[in-house]
Amino acid sequence: MTYAELILPLPLKRLFTYAVPETFARDIAVGMRAIVNFGARKLYTGIVYRLTDRCDMPEESVKPISLLIDTAPIVTDAQLRLWRTVADYYCCPLGEVYKAAVPGGLRLESESVIIRNNREDTGTESGLTRNEMKILDSVSDGKPHTINEITTNTGIKNPLPAIGRLIEKNSVRMKELLADGYKPKYTEYVRLHERLASDGTALSDAIDSLGRAKRQQHLLITFVEIAEERHTSYGETQITKKELLDRADCTSAVYNQLVEKEMLHPVTVRTDRIDYGKATEGFHTLTEAQTAAYAKITGELESGKQTVLLHGVASSGKTEIYIQLIRKTIAEGKTALMLVPEISLTTQLAQRLRRVFGARLGVFHSRHSDHERAEVWNDMLRNRRFDVVLGTRASVFLPFHDLGLVIVDEEDDSGYKQSDPAPRYNGKHVALMLARQCGCPTLLGSATPSVETYSNCLTKRYGYAALTERYGSIDPPEMKIIDMREAYRKRMLRGHFTYPLINAIREALGQGEQVILFQNRRGYATFVECTQCAHVPRCPNCDVSLTYHKAFNKLTCHYCGHTIPMPSVCPECGCDRLDTRGFGTEQVENEAAALFPEARTARMDLDTTRGKENFNRLLNSFENKEIDILIGTQMITKGLDFANVGLVGILNADNLMNYPDFRAHERAFQMLVQVGGRAGRTMRRGKVLIQTSSADHPLMQQIVRNDYWTFFSQQMAEREAFRYPPYFRLIRLTVKHRDQHKLDAATALFADALRKSFGARVLGPDTPAVGKIQNLYIKHILLKIENSAPIDRAKRILMDIAGQVTSCREYKPLIINVDVDPM
Repeated sequence: MTYAELILPLPLKRLFTYAVPETFARDIAVGMRAIVNFGARKLYTGIVYRLTDRCDMPEESVKPISLLIDTAPIVTDAQLRLWRTVADYYCCPLGEVYKAAVPGGLRLESESVIIRNNREDTGTESGLTRNEMKILDSVSDGKPHTINEITTNTGIKNPLPAIGRLIEKNSVRMKELLADGYKPKYTEYVRLHERLASDGTALSDAIDSLGRAKRQQHLLITFVEIAEERHTSYGETQITKKELLDRADCTSAVYNQLVEKEMLHPVTVRTDRIDYGKATEGFHTLTEAQTAAYAKITGELESGKQTVLLHGVASSGKTEIYIQLIRKTIAEGKTALMLVPEISLTTQLAQRLRRVFGARLGVFHSRHSDHERAEVWNDMLRNRRFDVVLGTRASVFLPFHDLGLVIVDEEDDSGYKQSDPAPRYNGKHVALMLARQCGCPTLLGSATPSVETYSNCLTKRYGYAALTERYGSIDPPEMKIIDMREAYRKRMLRGHFTYPLINAIREALGQGEQVILFQNRRGYATFVECTQCAHVPRCPNCDVSLTYHKAFNKLTCHYCGHTIPMPSVCPECGCDRLDTRGFGTEQVENEAAALFPEARTARMDLDTTRGKENFNRLLNSFENKEIDILIGTQMITKGLDFANVGLVGILNADNLMNYPDFRAHERAFQMLVQVGGRAGRTMRRGKVLIQTSSADHPLMQQIVRNDYWTFFSQQMAEREAFRYPPYFRLIRLTVKHRDQHKLDAATALFADALRKSFGARVLGPDTPAVGKIQNLYIKHILLKIENSAPIDRAKRILMDIAGQVTSCREYKPLIINVDVDPM
């Protein structure tokens, strides 16, 4: 008997053994998908991890595989090795890595549906409650209905208890239906029927014969006109059915009549969901500075370095060096992966790479649909279609063949780190694992490298190449600090704009330049406060105040989504004087529109870019100079290249610095230097104005001078003194429970047990800045491990203790999340 050990997309730390029926025994292979029953009813798609003829369970208790989906593996051996490495390093089950790695379109999963039983099969329906009657009416059509559909149709918030009672009364039954998975996209094209395609006389006669069928004649003539416009022969012309019907303004019925008369012939063609475009330009010649940096990178790689940092100032042309390295990799018959930290960075970069590599460029990120991502996966696996892939962190899990180069752009960005759900992996670190596994080099690029990366360069673990001048020898932007304390004292403010910033915006607009304004907080106001009793509306589910969104006149929690209408009076004392406190991008946009009524303003944050195309539309509008002032959060700080931006204004730099985290100053330095780099990227020198109440802070002076070395040296001294990376490794434990007292007791027990093994290396338990989210109270425990210590042993001890704590009945249900190398 053959058994298959499967990875299921579940947070369970084990493989699951299923029997392989004889019908699948000859075909099954590691990496294939198999549909299996799990528990009483649920169906999942598992990945075959191992085949064996041994099983520790009684044969009769082993369930068989229900269906083998594939004829060839969809996950390669190399991918499975990477999954195992990631699972071990980040202390998570293989099932969670599988769920993060494989597009949803390839992971079939069943969903519970409710079906009304035939009336002759049902039990008594007398004495039903009102909710039971509502549910029975909603499924009376005999079709399967999901729980969500029943909730929507009946208005019952939690229909499950009533459904359970109806199942007991035999009025309805529950069934598992397998969700539709990925299917290739097909498009219907139209050609001339072969009897008309090669005979011009026959085509002319066919048109004449339709004299009484004017719509059919018009449709056929339209086909001929399109063929002539394309300068192709009638027989070679192939038009989409949609294009033909739209052009002729005809219905499908008219088209079907021409098909029946053997005048037009339908052709079904598999097509891409993503428009890959064509290459439209060649490779640019590198400048002298770029050539020197390129030579330094290749020299470091030839000397045996596996990882090299390209430290290039903003607007220095790092992308051109990336392109040349990708070109070299492709010439060697290998493929390249280029990672970016945010989806927002893929748009302009994809356009640039597409002009060079055309349809040989694949793009992969979560704003694509499940089907689109599954299509990229299959094209890479089966067709080896792409020479280079551009994507966000999940791209590291794609099925690469002959990977020859990995590029991690903006390597310092925290966007590479996934915080929830598990695996809590860092895309940059997994990219390094992938490159090591494939035996290929990694290039890290940044204008403001992370402290850890730069430290690795100084210790010669990584190679190093610098690009210190802007492309075209343009001067770096002029950076100035505006002291908000002085502005308040001298009353030089209108709203949140100081007079110097207002004057600079007017000057830039007067010269026909565009302006970027940065405020790293969305919404209109941070919170609303009663002027009489100081009451602040708070989220009932989370330990935070509600953010005011003026456009919708609502208060919203940015953690759980809880939303209420903006109250007209204080809920506590009834006072009608409610003030807004703090400010976000929405308020900045309103103030900018009032201050500069002649300017066209727009906002780029999570609220305005939720739709698939919203971000691209904003980007294109700004690039086409249809927007004069763009207000945004951190998504505008990096990677975007606009030729006409003359001024960048930072409304409040203090909220970046004053955050309880050892990386707060590093993030502030990186973000402010990077956003400043958006100004003056062409002929004229740009200007950056930073509004801050900490004008004398050393960090502000380092930012203005772009003094990376002083900043780095100060950070290293502090981190060595307080035992933080790169001198120590961190593992953060986030413990959650609905009962605060049980959480306190469990975390105290956990921390004490850890201290027996790790002593003073354990910090906490502490309550984080937001101590409750979605009705779960939260505590953190931090474990510090010396770089020289074996971290694998520390993880094993930690996981053993975590298992002991979670097994205590009095603390259940306790949630423990392990975050290795937290950001």
